[in-house]
Amino acid sequence: MPGPETRPRLGPGSVPRASTGALLTLAAVCAVLFAAAAVTVSVRHGTPLAPEQDTVHWATAHHGEPVRSLARALTATGSGLVPYLMAVLAGLLAGRGASGRLRAVTCTVIVLAVGQAIRYGLMELLARARPPAADWAGPATGYAFPSGHATTSALAAGLLAWGLAHRCGPAVARTWCAVLALWAAGVGLTRVYLGVHWLGDVVGGWLLAGTWLTLALLLEPAAFRHRTPRAHPTGAPPGDGHSHE
Repeated sequence: MPGPETRPRLGPGSVPRASTGALLTLAAVCAVLFAAAAVTVSVRHGTPLAPEQDTVHWATAHHGEPVRSLARALTATGSGLVPYLMAVLAGLLAGRGASGRLRAVTCTVIVLAVGQAIRYGLMELLARARPPAADWAGPATGYAFPSGHATTSALAAGLLAWGLAHRCGPAVARTWCAVLALWAAGVGLTRVYLGVHWLGDVVGGWLLAGTWLTLALLLEPAAFRHRTPRAHPTGAPPGDGHSHE
């Protein structure tokens, strides 16, 4: 077994990853489930299902303090500057060298921005109404499906988990992935608790994010292919003054 000095370092595109077939399958599953949810919303003209109504009614009856303030604080981290800072951090963690970090940051920010644009376009297309404003315990704008906070936080969490997987050991990366998943789930659920989204809006946001993130993973090798480290002709390691990064 090779010792630590001979073990290849992980860089963009070299993190242990699922097979292309597995990623395609996951992307297809998320896309089909999202399409089913979107069609359901469309054919019902946005009318919520009974479980969605029950969930909002339960949340409305439990808008007490300090839970409401905590939910508002958590939901605020799922939009605006925080997700983009997470995307930038993901790129900084994944990239190697100045140009590698710049390229990785550019890619992560683009993935997040395009995902948000897709979500916004679908939201305008489906034009699902939110729950009654009288039940809201926080601010909200625009249509309901898919939830912007749920989509954006899931995208940001996935991107940062990708960046950490390039930088940290497997055990640490798994721990952070779990933390990030809990954060994204919490942000999504606060939207229902605050009465500004139906549960289906949040689930739709998660499915959309899952589809887009999986497709982005499939494109990852192509994004970094032209910068794959090469062995120097003399056998010297990349860090001995021969790197242009």
